[in-house]
Amino acid sequence: MIYFFLSLLVIIGDQWSKAFMTDLLPLCVAGNCQSIVLLPVFNFTLLHNEGAAFSFLSDAGGWQRWLLVVISALVSGVITVWLYRVRHTERLLATALALILGGAIGNLIDRVLDGYVVDFIVVHYQHYYFPAFNIADSAITIGAILLILDTLLKPKEASQVNG
Repeated sequence: MIYFFLSLLVIIGDQWSKAFMTDLLPLCVAGNCQSIVLLPVFNFTLLHNEGAAFSFLSDAGGWQRWLLVVISALVSGVITVWLYRVRHTERLLATALALILGGAIGNLIDRVLDGYVVDFIVVHYQHYYFPAFNIADSAITIGAILLILDTLLKPKEASQVNG
């Protein structure tokens, strides 16, 4: 299926960008950070996230790595089966699932191999910072938005067919 190819593109882009940024920038540790400023509100800074989204559980002592690996693997398996079963007419749903799957596997690879996820995209306004993220996180977010959009549009499609 073409949608699994989309997932593969997300994984490749995510892993390449993380490797590139890891080679380009030193790790930001204890406030000692070197950044590439692209815009006054957007920069690249290399960070390692040992936790889940928004660094949840990042200071849990190490046990969270394998819990997050198991959860990510299970979720990726469920999404793979779901994507495989999606009808070819459900393009928006398939695109959403493919993006989520690619992002989940991209971050899963980091957790398994390194014990942390490489983040490098930083968005901020003055001293207010959004948690750092990466290409995989972006794909998951876009996929989730498309999944919600698909859910909102389906009742209208069903009512138009019946009405």
